[in-house]
Amino acid sequence: MDMLLSEKNSRIITFAQKGEVTEKTMRDTLKMYQVSTLQALSLGHTRSVIEVSELKKNGDTGLGTFEGVDGEMIMLDGHCYRAMENGIVQEAPDQMGVPFASVSYLAGRRSYDFTDIQNIETLKNHLNNCIERDFGLNSMHMVRIDGSFDVVHARSESAFHAIHISLKDMLSKTQKSFHFENVTGSLVCVYYPDYMDGINAAGWHFHFISDDHTMGGHVFELIMKQGHARVDKISRIELQLPSDAVFDTYMLKSASEDDIKKVEQGTE
Repeated sequence: MDMLLSEKNSRIITFAQKGEVTEKTMRDTLKMYQVSTLQALSLGHTRSVIEVSELKKNGDTGLGTFEGVDGEMIMLDGHCYRAMENGIVQEAPDQMGVPFASVSYLAGRRSYDFTDIQNIETLKNHLNNCIERDFGLNSMHMVRIDGSFDVVHARSESAFHAIHISLKDMLSKTQKSFHFENVTGSLVCVYYPDYMDGINAAGWHFHFISDDHTMGGHVFELIMKQGHARVDKISRIELQLPSDAVFDTYMLKSASEDDIKKVEQGTE
């Protein structure tokens, strides 16, 4: 048993570092690693659950935020980036706390090309069509889209340390919007089916980072000239819940679905 576990871990490390993809490594690595729940974050649990160093052991692509909601997270190519409240991106240190995130190892089992996407709703519709063709509307998906954009409208925020202050109220004090024009970069897109609403936001959630890793944020609108999408359908999830006593003081089912939609899916 120990030998099998060691061999499995070795394959995962090889996959992450060298990009070697076989059916066995894809079965081992195609899972969503989720830190906490969106309900907890929405109600104000923004304390660290794990550190960035631990998160990077469980995926190379994804999104989330940092302790105190101190910026937007973009995980790309195994690097964890933080988009600050002005849209400037820095690589997050390994010891930085993570209260909420969704990451996986991207294999890119399917790929699609898009052109002339005039708004984010059109992109969502195209992505829904792609995953529906793969009978995937009830599965999770991790998507990376590399492309060129006429404009990306995004937002981020600075830290707000409090207990039992809702995410909506925090963002009303700290959130700033900005836009990038004529830029190339990558969208990290996470999809959760509607029956998993509360664990994460139902539907699509987009974060952006420029090719030079200097600009990024949580995307609420865009115009994309062209993009190449790599898509993974994911049917396994590992959920890391907070272990602190404060987590058990939240009534998670009381989280407002409308508030979650507004703050997590870019609805203004």
